[in-house]
Amino acid sequence: MSSISGKVQTVLGPVEPSQLGRTLTHEHLTMTFDCSYYPPPPSHEVISKEPIRMKNLFWIQKNPYSHKENLQLNQETEAIKEELLDFKANGGGALVENTTTGISRDVQTLKRLAEETGVQIISGAGFYVDATHSSETRAMSVEQLTNVLVNEILHGADGTSIKCGVIGEIGCSWPLTESERKVLQATAHAQVQLGCPVIIHPGRNPSAPFQIIRVLQEAGADISKTVMSHLDRTILDKKELLEFAQFGCYLEYDLFGTELFHYQFNPDIDMPNDNKRIKRVRLLVAEGYEDRILMAHDIHTKHRLTKYGGVTTKTCKCMSVSPQTGRLPSWFSLPLLDKARMIAF
Repeated sequence: MSSISGKVQTVLGPVEPSQLGRTLTHEHLTMTFDCSYYPPPPSHEVISKEPIRMKNLFWIQKNPYSHKENLQLNQETEAIKEELLDFKANGGGALVENTTTGISRDVQTLKRLAEETGVQIISGAGFYVDATHSSETRAMSVEQLTNVLVNEILHGADGTSIKCGVIGEIGCSWPLTESERKVLQATAHAQVQLGCPVIIHPGRNPSAPFQIIRVLQEAGADISKTVMSHLDRTILDKKELLEFAQFGCYLEYDLFGTELFHYQFNPDIDMPNDNKRIKRVRLLVAEGYEDRILMAHDIHTKHRLTKYGGVTTKTCKCMSVSPQTGRLPSWFSLPLLDKARMIAF
């Protein structure tokens, strides 16, 4: 491990954290999301099978998980390349690609995109939610799962020599399943061996992040090098958020650009818009957690791409500057975007 200690392991090899620049810590560049298909009402079945077109784009934006083609991000490699070039041109330096086993990770495509765009890409090791676990994965012991994670980082993923640089996103459901619990325990054991960062996808319940952190703690994980993703759709209560922040993990608001009236995966919650996300980030800054905050877009479906009128690094409030001053807002200091140390070994 001495060869990568203190460094960031990208798909092109280890680099110094100082080489990364502004880093988005939760994105997807190539994946499939069939596991999360949400059947539409019978009256909308026809539109759910149509190609993405201007006349159905509004419906797709409101029902993103009910349109089958929209879930095939792996079909948009050239559009993704353009997104990365735009990101680079607007001050971006690196991103963490969170696609893991179960949602079609493709490290060879990630390597090609890194070579062609100059963006440093860090690939994630591990397993997504229980619904994507194979029978072989379910049958593995914690020790065997640990070996898989370690091998993906030390030797290469998916039968290649292309190495992952973080563990995650590790998928968790609510309630947590037995297979997911074993993966979490293996994640902690691998982190102890490697000293690598860990990124968690929590179940959609306010109690889920608390439960996950406790499982990781009991298994020996370094919580200070652990990211809890998707807090913008998981912990909405201020008091609960500040209580959770005391664990010391990274607090990730990674759904910037997502504006939904109806969140298909959890209709009971009111999905916050970007203004509300910024208010939560400002709250955490005011409470002294600036060095624990991460932000991203979690682009994982086609309709989020610029090609289909989606978010860009120029228009999203996660990265945007004032058109009047050309600067980030006064409360929004550079350390919020410069989190390269988070993904270093």
